[in-house]
Amino acid sequence: MNNDDTSDNQTEKDPWTRQAQPVKENSASPAGGAPEKWMQAWAKEVLLEQRRARRGRLIGGLLRLVFAVIVLVVIFGSGREFFAAPQQLQPLETPHLARVEIKGVLASESRASAERVLAGARRAFEAPNAKAVVLHINSPGGSPVQAGQIYDGILRLRSEHPDMPVYAVIDDLGASGGYYVAVAADHLLANRASLVGSIGVISGGFAFKDALERLGIERRVFTSGENKAFLDPFSDMSQEQQEFWQAVLDSTHQQFIDRVKEGRGERLAEDPKIFSGLVWNGEMALELGLIDELGSVFSLQQQLGLEQSVNYTPEPSPWERLERRLGTAFQAALVELMTPKT
Repeated sequence: MNNDDTSDNQTEKDPWTRQAQPVKENSASPAGGAPEKWMQAWAKEVLLEQRRARRGRLIGGLLRLVFAVIVLVVIFGSGREFFAAPQQLQPLETPHLARVEIKGVLASESRASAERVLAGARRAFEAPNAKAVVLHINSPGGSPVQAGQIYDGILRLRSEHPDMPVYAVIDDLGASGGYYVAVAADHLLANRASLVGSIGVISGGFAFKDALERLGIERRVFTSGENKAFLDPFSDMSQEQQEFWQAVLDSTHQQFIDRVKEGRGERLAEDPKIFSGLVWNGEMALELGLIDELGSVFSLQQQLGLEQSVNYTPEPSPWERLERRLGTAFQAALVELMTPKT
């Protein structure tokens, strides 16, 4: 048996060798079976096998996650009713400060949504032995709708509980919608280094029309109203449309200004820059009348003679946290599957 026969027998028995064997020398392959060819074929097979293994692990992980969720739902019935059970707090038998946490961006699906904040505020106002309510704020703002709803809700609760003093304490940041909410309180405190203010409205975007033209791309947009796509970044905006949008922003800004003037009254300094969108630290905000004193939740407790404070803001339920994690996991899986591989 010669060497060629031995090589052929090994190839038939070993499928890996059969897939990665070099090209035999013939008329159609002038380069012949050089070692470089064999190495290229071998490297290609290794990369393909790694990709298959990675995809298999990803799909397997998703299937295990889905199975775990199904098991939880089966064990606990409908699932959501169990996980979304309202947070129960034992009434505190001693006088205390009732705290409402307003943290992060104001948005309908965030921890600082109007629904969540006002639910906590109502519990704080109605809590037995609560001697004062404090809005503990650390927010850059966000939705003017959510800020307005919180502001109106706090005023309504104040009217229902006229004997309950209401404070607002700004932590690191009480800007834009965060400050909008703060002025619903009777008395405002902040740290000397807190950032306060930013009383303004912003709407930003980009214009890509020229970029598309340079790339030779034609954009086709169909609308049933001539102004339906006036904020489309790939289309021109007329002077009339610009003036209209500016009027919308100015009107929203005026709503903000009115709420600040209602809440702060004569305590505000006569300085037009207050409503220009600028932001100040706590010491400067005190001089401008944006806050009443420098302090914190701890100093407020001492001032009121209260040893304890209780957070009455509902926390996200385990089911909500699970939903967010599932959403993140599925998003990462889709990105992994859709990303081109070399």
